Amino acid sequence: MINTYDIDGVIYLGEYDGLYPGKDDIIVTGRSIEEKPETIRMLESKGIKNSVMFNPLPFDEKSRVSSGIHKGRVIKDMIDSGIEHGVHFEDDEIQIEAIRGIVPDVRIVHVVSDLVDKENVRHDK
Repeated sequence: MINTYDIDGVIYLGEYDGLYPGKDDIIVTGRSIEEKPETIRMLESKGIKNSVMFNPLPFDEKSRVSSGIHKGRVIKDMIDSGIEHGVHFEDDEIQIEAIRGIVPDVRIVHVVSDLVDKENVRHDK
């Protein structure tokens, strides 16, 4: 069984440590593929080496809704390919709704905090 994890608001909580995925879990982030270098550096600094599925949209074109759609599609593709999906860890209500629009029966753990911004934000390069 594979769980999926969002980054911002779940794994990354600013100055605090967030949740850590298990060794076979997959990170499904709304961060753009353009943000891959700094994202991988941040994850590696936490000792996290899991596979990461980045949003294929350019940074300036992604939104909370499109990020949720990306996550829903990745989870649906996993399930359709025979992977048993456990739970998805997510902090954004808008993205939860978009994910459930694609995979209605997905189990989601809603992580609630006000430690990071939910809007499109550039991270250190």
